[in-house]
Amino acid sequence: MDEKQEEKFQQMTKTPVGRLICRLAFPCIISMLVTAFYNMADTFFVGMLQSNSATGAVGVVFSLMAIIQAVGFFFGHGSGNFISRELGKHHLDEASNMAATGFFSALAAGFLICLLGQLFLEPLAYLLGSTDTILPYATAYLRVILLGAPWMTSSLVLNNQLRFQGSAAYAMVGITSGAILNIGLDPLLIFTFDMGVAGAAWATIISQFLSFCLLLAGCARGGNLRIHVSRVQFKWSYYAMIVRGGLPSLARQGLASVATICLNQAAGPFGDAAIAAMGVVQRIMMFGASAMIGFGQGFQPVCGFNYGARLYDRVKQGFWFCVKSSTAFLCAIGALGFVFAPQLIAVFRDDPEVIACGVAALRFQCVTFCFQGWIVMSNMMLQTIGRTAPATFLAMARQGIFFVPLVWILSALFGMVGIQVTQAVSDCLTLLCAVPIQLKVLREFSSLPSPSDA
Repeated sequence: MDEKQEEKFQQMTKTPVGRLICRLAFPCIISMLVTAFYNMADTFFVGMLQSNSATGAVGVVFSLMAIIQAVGFFFGHGSGNFISRELGKHHLDEASNMAATGFFSALAAGFLICLLGQLFLEPLAYLLGSTDTILPYATAYLRVILLGAPWMTSSLVLNNQLRFQGSAAYAMVGITSGAILNIGLDPLLIFTFDMGVAGAAWATIISQFLSFCLLLAGCARGGNLRIHVSRVQFKWSYYAMIVRGGLPSLARQGLASVATICLNQAAGPFGDAAIAAMGVVQRIMMFGASAMIGFGQGFQPVCGFNYGARLYDRVKQGFWFCVKSSTAFLCAIGALGFVFAPQLIAVFRDDPEVIACGVAALRFQCVTFCFQGWIVMSNMMLQTIGRTAPATFLAMARQGIFFVPLVWILSALFGMVGIQVTQAVSDCLTLLCAVPIQLKVLREFSSLPSPSDA
């Protein structure tokens, strides 16, 4: 282990936990906020086309982007969790092999998604929840987004591997640069070059490619693990570790896509305005949660390094610090979202039908927003320490196990109101499961051997 990597190890295992998490979380929070902002940029600028169908198309294709992200997070978190634990054990070669294996596997998976998506473009658009009126816009947007799948998946791997090595600043530069470019390209391509929704898609994949290049360059700096194709390991043991560490992310992101598809299909009978409204609400809630998720991402490398070094008290300190801080933050954001719901919806689509539908859904979700503090931090900790089964269950619960059946049951019973309240009910049920699961794991830490017992 070279001098820079040894210095990083000492920082991760000796610096006071709260201060260390805040320092690592700051670039993660910036990255998440900027990413969420430019995810909303397409919705904002496409909404200026004065078409509910065009706005609805962005919401429809968002579920496909969630699938692409799910693949990226699967390989990124799967390799990243392993890397942080191995670096905590001073196993540099194993960590380097995993970095290359995760990256090139995600790149190959992205090419496969691109190929299959282009072959079945129109059926895919209908599957994602497109209506006949939304279809022309959805296929125009979808066709371009699929071209960027290879570097979108592999960018997420690089981003997460850098974070788990304690180099969130490099990840921030890569993500933020692409986001700024996307925000600038959206109006240029949509309006100046009159490309419509396809222009928004081109802006997205061009900016993602810039992020990919900068993240790859970051791997060659600051004592980070370099990506070499020669280190790729086509061994089951490596892919088993990727599955263990990445399955919760795949379940969470994949089911988020399934949930969006079900949401679009359930809202379809109520018109394009309903689909557009629910798409806008999803983007707003994602933006609201992004800072909290970024804070948790600052905790993950601290958790991984110290768990690998068997410093379990530091892992517990970090968890409680993050839960308390994030819950307080989410309570404040939820209150603001509840009060200013009409104004927030109108920013993206100033249409009376969209606003009326979206305000109720947004307010229901704001009421239970603070629950995500415990749910997300528990999920992140369980995933990072390799507790695959409980981490995967919690990842599946909020937008899968509970949300998917509830959106159909409640919409059948209560119509549009049932759709609007589904996420809030799902959040309540997920919290009831997350509390006992996480407390059990925290109690088990007291029986694990520490370095002094070796």
